[in-house]
Amino acid sequence: MSNTSKQPEAGKITEATLTQMQERVGVEVPEPRRYHNDYVTQDGSRHFCWGYGDDNPLYCNAEYAKNTRWKGLIAAPGFSYTMGENDVAPLSPEMKKKLKGDPLSGLGAYQAEMNFEWWQPLREGDQCYLRKALVGTKLSEGRMGGKTIHEVRGIFQRNQDGVPVASRRGTFIATERSDKKEGDKKKDDRKSPALPQPYSDDELAVIDACYEAEADIRRGDQTRYWEDVEVGEALPQMVKGPLKLTDLILWHMGWGLQISPPGAFRLTHDIRKKIPGLFPKDHLGVPDTVQRCHWQDDWAQQLGFPGPYDYGGQREVWLSHLLTNWMGDDGWLWKLSLQHRKFNFLGDTTWLQGTVTDKKIENGRYQVHLDVLCVNRAGENSTLGTAVILLPSREGGEVLLPEPPADNLTDLIKHQVEEYKRESE
Repeated sequence: MSNTSKQPEAGKITEATLTQMQERVGVEVPEPRRYHNDYVTQDGSRHFCWGYGDDNPLYCNAEYAKNTRWKGLIAAPGFSYTMGENDVAPLSPEMKKKLKGDPLSGLGAYQAEMNFEWWQPLREGDQCYLRKALVGTKLSEGRMGGKTIHEVRGIFQRNQDGVPVASRRGTFIATERSDKKEGDKKKDDRKSPALPQPYSDDELAVIDACYEAEADIRRGDQTRYWEDVEVGEALPQMVKGPLKLTDLILWHMGWGLQISPPGAFRLTHDIRKKIPGLFPKDHLGVPDTVQRCHWQDDWAQQLGFPGPYDYGGQREVWLSHLLTNWMGDDGWLWKLSLQHRKFNFLGDTTWLQGTVTDKKIENGRYQVHLDVLCVNRAGENSTLGTAVILLPSREGGEVLLPEPPADNLTDLIKHQVEEYKRESE
């Protein structure tokens, strides 16, 4: 923070909060965390895919993958979440001083949207390096009144050869936490409309039938050509759920922990000494990760939620599963932009849907544009968005991979900062 800036009050959103956030826009920040995977391996790729229910052999079986157009195993699109060695030089003493402190300290931050682009595959044996920066921020009014601040985070990744492979730009909305205490609610208050009610055998039979059909709808090595796709075409529906704690454990086995630094016992202790705020005490008075709101009832309730809930990243990967099943081995998922509208609590079921909205040919690339949707058990749209897939053409040949807006990560960050400015005007 600059010497002339006023320190924002912890847990409150003020003009000082915005000023301090704006000072961070475009600044490349070193990544101190060790990510879940240093290299793309068949095991790491398979564990990630199994964690969201995908056994596509293109991502899980190198022997199968060597006979595809990729000539070897490639990682599923969402696997880029699990990789990223630091690619940023240490900050100068002046910059460290400027960035000291967290302007969003004490605020609750919730993911609202995520925009992905994938330009090149991550292949078996690849490494992945990242640069990250705040690409934009703004103040706004919350739905229930009061101020919120939008924190737009950008992460940009390259492989070991310096080639950009992927980017994601996420909007997180920080709000002042309510003074209302929720911890005195009954843990199993199933009268709450937000918490799932027990399932009937008939409901479970419908879900099981969708799972039974899933293997048959995966396109795999049966090439889907651009010419055969029709605008208005609906993708075969898929399902994820009912979401259980077991599913969340399996998700973390492939995804890593992401938010909290990894490691157990002494390794957690070492991190807690540096960042005690990441480990509020539980009901036994024991410090534990703030991330446990995704699996622990009492902590979720203390934060004002009726119960634990999923990650936005899960729904993003679920929808990528819908799309990669449909496009087949020869297609390429280029863009995926999603908005998360409702929380998905443990016990809920999510139906995945997609519709073709347009077809284009630009710069030799045969594009299919789609609307995608997550629908919860109550029939509400919990996540919605758009996607762009590149397909092979009978006339134009195999997919020509997309080009990034810049050939290096620093210029990609500058591009995103300028793009967000234009979008916000």
